[in-house]
Amino acid sequence: MILMSSHYVPHTKVPTLVFSTSAQATRHVALMIESLIRQNNSAGRATVLGLPTGSTPVGLYRELIRLHKEAGLDFSRVITFNLDEYYPMQPDDPQSYRRWMQETFFNHVNIPPQNINVPDGTIKPEEVEDYCLRYEQKIRRAGGIDLMLLGIGRTGHIGFNEPGSTRHSRTRLATLDPVTRRDAASSFFGEDNVPHQALTMGVGTILDARKIVLMAFGEHKAKIVQRAVEGPVTDSVAASFLQQHPDATFILDRAAAAELAAFARPWTIGPVNWTPALIRKAVIWLSLKVEKALLKLSDDDFREHELYELLREHGPASVLGRRVFDEMMATLCTEPAGRRPCTVLIFSPHPDDDVISMGGTLIRLAEQGHRVHIAYMTSGNIAVFDHDASRFLDFAVEFNRMFQIDQEQTEKLKQRMQNFLRSKKPGQPDSEDLLKVKALIRATEARAAALACGVPPEQLEFMDLRFYRTGTIAKAPIHPQDIADIIALLERLQPAQIYVAGELSDPHGTHRVCAEAVFDSVRAVRKKGQDFEVWLYRGAWEEWEPHEIERVVPLSPEDVERKKQAIFRHQSQKDRAMFPGSMDSREFWQRAEDRNRHTARLYDQLGLPEFYALEGFVQWRDEEET
Repeated sequence: MILMSSHYVPHTKVPTLVFSTSAQATRHVALMIESLIRQNNSAGRATVLGLPTGSTPVGLYRELIRLHKEAGLDFSRVITFNLDEYYPMQPDDPQSYRRWMQETFFNHVNIPPQNINVPDGTIKPEEVEDYCLRYEQKIRRAGGIDLMLLGIGRTGHIGFNEPGSTRHSRTRLATLDPVTRRDAASSFFGEDNVPHQALTMGVGTILDARKIVLMAFGEHKAKIVQRAVEGPVTDSVAASFLQQHPDATFILDRAAAAELAAFARPWTIGPVNWTPALIRKAVIWLSLKVEKALLKLSDDDFREHELYELLREHGPASVLGRRVFDEMMATLCTEPAGRRPCTVLIFSPHPDDDVISMGGTLIRLAEQGHRVHIAYMTSGNIAVFDHDASRFLDFAVEFNRMFQIDQEQTEKLKQRMQNFLRSKKPGQPDSEDLLKVKALIRATEARAAALACGVPPEQLEFMDLRFYRTGTIAKAPIHPQDIADIIALLERLQPAQIYVAGELSDPHGTHRVCAEAVFDSVRAVRKKGQDFEVWLYRGAWEEWEPHEIERVVPLSPEDVERKKQAIFRHQSQKDRAMFPGSMDSREFWQRAEDRNRHTARLYDQLGLPEFYALEGFVQWRDEEET
């Protein structure tokens, strides 16, 4: 199912609107807020908003800022109440939600400072209960919240209402779930630095709002969204209480909606249009469900699993099984760039995504004589531990001493960095010196890993895109010069194929931003007549579902071992990466091997040829063109 704009999902327990992309979704919510503010302004009334923090609403706040600056949206009558704040937390700390809101939104619009309310993380413990009561009273004195904006955590929490929060809970000091603390670890440069408590509006406080909009984007939100939207109302998933609100809406991108029945198994909720893609999905689902190979499926299997219409319109089972078997056989590819040598360009958001996600294919491309270039889009410097930077700095000092290279400047640099590290507070962003050292570590590791795959250093491009250069987890918007740099690279190399990270579950958003930057650049060069295949890979967090895969490259045990050795070259990300992602605590090489072998097992279960491991790809097709 391809969504060109928005689509209300049928048979959900709370109204759910799905957009093709998160950008479209955030624009829709921004226009909703704009309409509410303009309507209230014209009537001389205040607009009271409940506001969230985190990665989900960043695009929304940027769009509201644009509407303020370019369309004259007046926020002078707006009153805001933020959902939560870590406790304890100083308002000027890098991880403070008050500081985040100021830098991300409040500093850029004309909301009067006295109208801004964010829970105070400096309240004394003995005063917290009284403070929370006063926060509730302040909301009531403002007339109640007109529109409450929410995100959703992997535990189903809204605000910091973790599993066990009751329907009638009010603003209070809450204890954070371990999963929530792991999810926040990247912002605090380590789980140990994440507070154990937070001040949060209660579920009852949230449900008092006249209108509620919950936004969720990315595959990593799909399972909890499904539980909140289609599951029972339960205090183990606080977001499920929104089913009981008279005017609540879930706003999702396609990735976050993937587990909803209308997308995962649409044939179970009513008649469907049996497109080739949906036929393939349903038959593969059935094959894995009944644990029969595609060519062994019977008519009874279809009848007994709500696929009678498919059987009637496109059957019998033997025809359907053979059809999908042939399609899946066609995905097998031992020569991913063809037999004729050509230029292949691989875009790697971080310095290790290439080998983690498609290292076996990278090796195959190089072995088959193609000129493989790898473009590392960001430095990845914030993902290096301080102790690694110190170790490399010591090496540089001793190296210079050994070869009698100017030591004075090196010693000054070492002293400056050591002074910074000694005084560095938990979660404090790195100094410029330290970021440069860490970027160098990642770059040298990337060269070593690429060489292990057969790609020489002169075919590597270190782009260091500007949006990443914040020194923190929070990233700036994509810069126009970033797009220009990608366009220039495409025009210079003239590739026959490019590979792009299609992983939208990246918890830090870098993959998503990099992918959109590449897609915008591809559109630009195609308008000038340049064309090439665009293939999407995944790997660090998710894998393509079998019905999505359009190409798989078989890997032998030797290929997998060589891929692992390339991943090992990224020593700063092993044995414990700074930000491994909250969904999986295994090392990246373990995830990569298990994922590739799992894909091979799925092919085997479908009755296809048996392989040791497989790397899967999907071809990108521009929705703007289709």
